[in-house]
Amino acid sequence: MMTQTMKIVKISDIRKLGTEALVRALGPVGMARYLEEYDHGGQGDYTKEKYDEKDYSIDEILAMKK
Repeated sequence: MMTQTMKIVKISDIRKLGTEALVRALGPVGMARYLEEYDHGGQGDYTKEKYDEKDYSIDEILAMKK
């Protein structure tokens, strides 16, 4: 007979442990790509989109903050 116990863990701890496991298994870049795929279902063309994004100057970024 097999018995299981369930340890109650806060959701913040689950997220932290999950992120750490992904980084160990995939590395930081692989983790980020996995989360992007998981979150958006692989929509779009990552290779094209990463070069289409505008480069903002420091002044533009600071103006967005206001």
